Amino acid sequence: MWTIIKSSREAKLIIILFVLLTVFWGYLQIVIPTDTEVHTFFGAIYGVVALFGAIFGFRVSIKWGFLKSIIGRAIAMFSLGLLAQEFGQVTLSYFHYALGKEGLYPSLGDVGFFGSIPLYIYGVILLAHASGVKIRLQSFVNKLQTIIIPLVMLGVGYFLFLQEYNFDWSNPIKIFLDFGYPFGQAIYISLAILTYLLSKGILGGIMKSKILFILFALSIQFLSDYTFLYQTSRGTWHVGEINDYMYLVAYFLMTLGLIQLKTVLNQLD
Repeated sequence: MWTIIKSSREAKLIIILFVLLTVFWGYLQIVIPTDTEVHTFFGAIYGVVALFGAIFGFRVSIKWGFLKSIIGRAIAMFSLGLLAQEFGQVTLSYFHYALGKEGLYPSLGDVGFFGSIPLYIYGVILLAHASGVKIRLQSFVNKLQTIIIPLVMLGVGYFLFLQEYNFDWSNPIKIFLDFGYPFGQAIYISLAILTYLLSKGILGGIMKSKILFILFALSIQFLSDYTFLYQTSRGTWHVGEINDYMYLVAYFLMTLGLIQLKTVLNQLD
């Protein structure tokens, strides 16, 4: 990782941006009371990390052959996922600053937030394919893992958020999103875990650590989404607090994970 930081201008830029936003967030927690316009401003700007991550990711994807290669497509999907997250945040910021509306759910922003889920799922599937998971599934133990891990994650989503769910059929889109968010997130994190557990070393084993890093980034995204759902369902979510910082960390890690994949090509040359 240190070698990547020293040799990559993109990595240096995203680290500097992350540190500046971290200092800003820390200042908010220590000095400024909750729910101020400054907190809202932080919530509006930290998504720029996801935007840079998407741009850098597309550059790496092109180096891998973009849509012509499996890994190139996987990187493109993760980049689109970051771009979708930023679209959601920009949309909510527009509603706040231009229209004076807050807390809209469902809203146009959910096109981006929810849209990132199938993009991440497809990205992980492509990584799994590139990592030889299909071959490893011939083992009974591995087949058992593919059943148990998704069921556990789906169970977590159900018991945390949907156990006492009240259906409001006058708002079917909300019902779809209320179920779609936790279950969709459970699917992509389950697939990511399975990809790492079942993957063989490819390209001489140099992909293993890169896949692990992306898995870690997806795990933080997963925890961020679940924290958001948990806090909003209990009325404890506030803009510019810990959940927004968790998203910032998730975007930062995914960006570094995508930048790392560029180094694999250098090692192959």
